[in-house]
Amino acid sequence: MTDQPLQRQATWRGETPPPLPAPRGIAAWWRVIRRGLPAILVLLIGVILILPLRGVERLIHGPRRPWTGPHVQIVCRLTLAAMGIRWRREGAAMTGPGAVVANHSSWLDILTMNAAMPVFFVSKAEVAGWPGINILTRVTNTHFVIRDPRLARQQAEEFAARIRAGHRLLFFPEGTSSDGRRVLPFKPTLFQGFLDPDLPDALAIQPMSVTYHAPPGTDPRFYGWWADMELGAHLLTVLAAPRQGSVTVRLHPPIPVAGQTRKTLATAAEAAVRAGL
Repeated sequence: MTDQPLQRQATWRGETPPPLPAPRGIAAWWRVIRRGLPAILVLLIGVILILPLRGVERLIHGPRRPWTGPHVQIVCRLTLAAMGIRWRREGAAMTGPGAVVANHSSWLDILTMNAAMPVFFVSKAEVAGWPGINILTRVTNTHFVIRDPRLARQQAEEFAARIRAGHRLLFFPEGTSSDGRRVLPFKPTLFQGFLDPDLPDALAIQPMSVTYHAPPGTDPRFYGWWADMELGAHLLTVLAAPRQGSVTVRLHPPIPVAGQTRKTLATAAEAAVRAGL
């Protein structure tokens, strides 16, 4: 099972991205500093605190993550607050064993989805080496996978072990990010890992819809990050906005895996995410 919270290869190119103007003037750069520095400070403190916390947690709880998951959730909420982006959650997080699937729109997904509920992203192994992003993925205990058929069985066992440990893994069945205003077709092959016989019998998949509301007067795709958009330029554009927008995270009823095929799971999950968007 593979997917990329921040994939820049084979990305969606359905539309031409809007321009990313650099901040101009003292006011724009002041907004970048006023929002960016507190956000960086929150993330830095979060990283420093999570290291000893995870060590103690491992001694007491083993592979489970009852402390660091909520810790990351709080850090992401504070980071969004520092950036001035409002968010709200609709629906309740699942309580039984399972995973989460969602639409993918932006690098902001790391913050908004973790703010809504403690999750662990599933990502391709290459992301582990991306400067800046690799820190976030390591701190959030991202589940890295390698696209190699020879490692499929091993990776399936690792995936099953994390599910049994209560980790709420999240993956993007679209396979890439879009402009945030649509849901791309879900890839059934990405649901095969949920049919492994080693997984709990009561396993379920919870669909999540994430809707970004652009600041007033801006392109509706303002928060979308896709095609060949540069991360740095997009980040500066977001931070320099005179006013920020908001995001709504909708959690749908979990879909039981029992009796399903990868195609029926993909169809049901896509329908739920699309309806919520």
